[in-house]
Amino acid sequence: MRRVICALAIAACVALTPSTLAGTSKPLEIYFIDVEGGQATLIVDPRGPSLLVDTGWDGFDGRDAGRILSAAKAVGLKRIDYVLITHYHRDHVGGVPELARQIKIGTFVDHGPNMEDSDDSRKLYADYEKAIGQSKHLVVKPGDQLPFKGIKVQILTAAGEHISSPLPGANQPNPVCSSEPEAKADVTENSRSLGILISYGQFRFIDLGDLTKKKEQELACPNNLVGTVDLYLTTHHGLFQSNAKALVDALHPRVAIMNNGPHKGGSKEAWETVHNSPGLEDLWQLHSALDSDQEHNAPEIFIANPVENCEGKYIKVTAEQDGSFTVSNSRNDYKKTYPKPMRASAR
Repeated sequence: MRRVICALAIAACVALTPSTLAGTSKPLEIYFIDVEGGQATLIVDPRGPSLLVDTGWDGFDGRDAGRILSAAKAVGLKRIDYVLITHYHRDHVGGVPELARQIKIGTFVDHGPNMEDSDDSRKLYADYEKAIGQSKHLVVKPGDQLPFKGIKVQILTAAGEHISSPLPGANQPNPVCSSEPEAKADVTENSRSLGILISYGQFRFIDLGDLTKKKEQELACPNNLVGTVDLYLTTHHGLFQSNAKALVDALHPRVAIMNNGPHKGGSKEAWETVHNSPGLEDLWQLHSALDSDQEHNAPEIFIANPVENCEGKYIKVTAEQDGSFTVSNSRNDYKKTYPKPMRASAR
């Protein structure tokens, strides 16, 4: 009888540990894969499912699909559960056919048909539809949520629309709106980007694809519909057409990661907007912006690929439910941990 009681007591203690109460002891993992100025972000839910946001470029002898597969292999993935395409530009959707030939994909997620009047986007969308074949396909709209178990994946923007109601804890007036010029309308697929907010407990990560300034301002003005975030993937690779100050300041990110290439993204204007945003602790980059100057690049320790002809090193983020997270540079094994935030934010 005593042995039974002791066993029950031990089981009770194990059951009451914080990790067990949270349902998992694993962190959220995010891999920012270098696809040379495109996007490919691999997200692994602590409870198993995986999400790849965009697939990089086509061509280059399958370079980008290969880099995605290397990251998936490092995580131990034999399939990718969801592939989300933000929009139908070559540096985001081009890699789908090659990737789909090499690894099983569960469900494709997008904003619906191509909406750009250009031959290139029409061809890319046709190639994408062909690659999907008979795979599961999910078209989402703002306000939808993907069916993950350990994380929350909320759709903020899609097909030129955005969430109509503020997220819980958001809706604060944005004083920056009155001083920032209203941006011009953008008729390309960029403005239709599928943007997401990923939450894991208190940790929040936002990725808006290549959303351009006018659509960013609609999310942030006159009131901030999103709230604050811990991690911000700079929009549109850090190009000046995006990263509106009204949005970046309202998001109040602790850390930003720029998925720029050696000669794409990382513009001085956007770099300054992000770098100087209130509360930002660090800006990490997938590449040195070689067409910019030293003052508009992060310190080399924070850059995954400081030279043009590189090995395609990635940046990894591991996040805990209390809002703390660690950013790692796979090139030099440098890591920095950002503790549980003390500031108030919309959660």
